[in-house]
Amino acid sequence: MTDTLYFTPEERQQITALYAELKQKIAPTLTDGDEERLRKHLLTAVEEGQVQRDLFSLNPIVSSLQTAMIAVDEIGLRREAVLAIMLRPCVDAGFLTVDEVSASYGSPVGRILHGLQRIQELYKKNPVIESENFRNLLLSFAEDMRVILIMIADRVNLMRLIRDAQNEEAKHRVSEEAAYLYAPLAHKLGLYKLKSELEDLSLKYLEHDAYYHIKEKLNATKAARDAYVERFIGPIEQKLKDAGLKFHMKGRTKSIHSIWQKMKKQKCAFEGVYDLFAIRIIIDCPPEKEKQQCWQTFAIITDMYTSNPKRMRDWLSVPKSNGYESLHITVLGPEQKWVEVQIRTERMDEIAERGVAAHWRYKGVKSSEGGMDEWLNGIRQMLEDTVKVESSEFNTMDMFRMDLYDDEIYVFTPKGDLLKFPKGATVLDMAYHIHSKVGSACTGARINNKVVTFRQELHSGDQVEILTSSTQRPKQEWLNIVKTSRARAKIRLAIKETQQKDALLVKEMLERKFRNRHIEQDEGLMMRVIRKLGYKEASDFYRDMASDVLDVQTVIDKYVELQQSDRVVTGDNVARSADEFVLDNSQFSTLNSQVSDDVLVIGQDLKGLDFHLAHCCNPIYGDPVFGFVTTGGGIKIHRMDCPNAAEMRRRFGYRIVKARWSGKGSSQYQITLRVIGNDDLGIVNNLTSIISKDEKLVLRSINIDSNDGIFRGTLTIMINDNTRLEGLIKKLRTVKGVKQVERI
Repeated sequence: MTDTLYFTPEERQQITALYAELKQKIAPTLTDGDEERLRKHLLTAVEEGQVQRDLFSLNPIVSSLQTAMIAVDEIGLRREAVLAIMLRPCVDAGFLTVDEVSASYGSPVGRILHGLQRIQELYKKNPVIESENFRNLLLSFAEDMRVILIMIADRVNLMRLIRDAQNEEAKHRVSEEAAYLYAPLAHKLGLYKLKSELEDLSLKYLEHDAYYHIKEKLNATKAARDAYVERFIGPIEQKLKDAGLKFHMKGRTKSIHSIWQKMKKQKCAFEGVYDLFAIRIIIDCPPEKEKQQCWQTFAIITDMYTSNPKRMRDWLSVPKSNGYESLHITVLGPEQKWVEVQIRTERMDEIAERGVAAHWRYKGVKSSEGGMDEWLNGIRQMLEDTVKVESSEFNTMDMFRMDLYDDEIYVFTPKGDLLKFPKGATVLDMAYHIHSKVGSACTGARINNKVVTFRQELHSGDQVEILTSSTQRPKQEWLNIVKTSRARAKIRLAIKETQQKDALLVKEMLERKFRNRHIEQDEGLMMRVIRKLGYKEASDFYRDMASDVLDVQTVIDKYVELQQSDRVVTGDNVARSADEFVLDNSQFSTLNSQVSDDVLVIGQDLKGLDFHLAHCCNPIYGDPVFGFVTTGGGIKIHRMDCPNAAEMRRRFGYRIVKARWSGKGSSQYQITLRVIGNDDLGIVNNLTSIISKDEKLVLRSINIDSNDGIFRGTLTIMINDNTRLEGLIKKLRTVKGVKQVERI
């Protein structure tokens, strides 16, 4: 049994204060029995040792209360979200199930907890979090948008608490996730305050020196900066009032994170960032007078201060494609300091902050495909509106059930990278997405450690490892398995390349068959043969030949038949009666030996054919051999007893050709002999002496290994033919002490 969670006196005080404040804020949304059930579940879990401190030694009950306060105060969440936050430690520890929570507190609470659990499972796959795809997968797994809002609140709370944490590695990882994942999400959802806090705290933990350098500089210049803003806007306010304009002004100072990004981008010191703050003038006027009053304001300011034309941005005359309208100018204020001024109307400001041209859009945060940003923007608008209404109406958050991703799925590679595919995509789609060669060799996959076929449909969150085989080849029916056009195009290309290789091999085989049978081959006649055999396309003919659907003898017979039918009967070619024909047996036996067998004759006079002796068996003159047509078009000569012969005949029987030697064995061939015997004195000298006495033998190398009175050696020898080899082996076997001599 695990030790019971210990509460320090400070933690007890925190719990009392936070619980009282939280209860007061969400009391109107609670139902009868909520508080009693929650208290019972938490106390039982703590007493039975189910709830323990996390890797930062933080008390999960205290952390949950703090996260709930952020969710209520900064986001506006109420009953369902708060209950889910408070019950999460019990569910994560296995003390409560999601079904039990749904039964006690309602299905919305259970749904939120289920979404939080699914996200925990995603993290176990070690994802690459710095990707837009992971952010999208996170959203699709959330089911209820409140899950994401809770995750943001939880990360803000965690970042506040780990300042003095000793686990630097975990602290670094949490900070990176806050910067790359949760801050952009908060920004898109309009939670600007939380977004800035996440960015600043991430910078504080990841780049400590840079953070405190900028903070000290800001603190040192704050009073002077505030005084400067007053001096700058004072005359402008008066001039605008004198012109009869209705307006209000906003001033903002850049966050520490924004200043650091600017310093890195411009490669300058803190003093080189001149736009530490900006002034926004928002005019209240009817739509028909918007441009007129904006330009009037522009004229008033530029009359007072010199503007920098290079820094002017006119999105008033021609709005951005996303609808953003505003005038941005940079002017030289008092003390020769540059100040950025933004001029817009209430309507324009509303569009920029809440509409399709919201701040996260025009600031340059990358938007994803498929309507993600528009959808998030709609949620942000609902959040902002909902905070203003009664808390009991916050159940409209149930509308956030996600249906955006019905057409998209996200899957993990073994390394944690995320890939996006359309719904219905298969393992074969992913294989071809990785690489054409991987796709063409794909035999299946291992999904979540379970082996499946390449037809298996993928689902969001799957971890997929592609399985391949060197013998696999793409097939026409694969086009019906894949979903993506990319995979379909790659399959077509792979099939075409395979067909071209097969066609080349078949053509070479036919040419050899025709040549060995002394049949003159004509391309036009061959095309007639292909059509007579029922093929409209030559590629289909070569495909069936390569796959042994069509027998080569059938092709040759059809070719000879058409060739004979084309001959003109004249002169000596007049048809005669069978009674007049006398068979010459001697001629028949000679012709039969030449025509009936497809034989590759190997000799010194053979020209125009690229053949090599195989290194796996090192054939020499006189050995029974056969030829093997390689993919490069040449022929390898193997011994009949080659170790690879059986496999080549089984898999590539159509590429085997007969071969025999011609002429005399005058060339030198390299062979290797294995000799085993007793390690007697002088045995090596006796072996080498036999070889050296024969002037037609050359000893290239000798390697002897002796152990426990037994020697094992290999002799590499240059020799003319196998007859001489057999004689050499007999002589070596007569040496005293030799037990075994064999050719390798």
